[in-house]
Amino acid sequence: MCAQVPSGETPASTEESTSVIRILHRSIGPILLALLPLILFVGTAAAQSDPGSAFCDSNMADTIQNIFTIIQFGGPLIGGVLALGATVAIPFTRRSDWKKEMKSVRNQGLLWGVIVAPLGTEIVQFILNNIVVGGTSCGF
Repeated sequence: MCAQVPSGETPASTEESTSVIRILHRSIGPILLALLPLILFVGTAAAQSDPGSAFCDSNMADTIQNIFTIIQFGGPLIGGVLALGATVAIPFTRRSDWKKEMKSVRNQGLLWGVIVAPLGTEIVQFILNNIVVGGTSCGF
């Protein structure tokens, strides 16, 4: 009544179950290795009661706020002054190589002062508010 398997061969269901077990054994190690940092570090970060207020009162937060203000207001100011000065100086310059230099200064002033500095402040603000622990409570 029971089908006999010739000696030396294993039934197909046993082969399938052993291959599934081997796959599970091979994948458990990397999964545990990936979850280990989450278990170790997320628990310590979640155990902190209120990291935002402590961070906002630190010197590091004040320094970041000052650098942020310099980038936000100083970049467009310096870029605008350079671009305006170069634009005014172009008609009074006789040599063509100096005119090329002035046009380059004007373009760089506009590029860095009008485009890069405001975009940089938005990127820094996003990083500080969304990535830094407690950054949202400081209001960068």
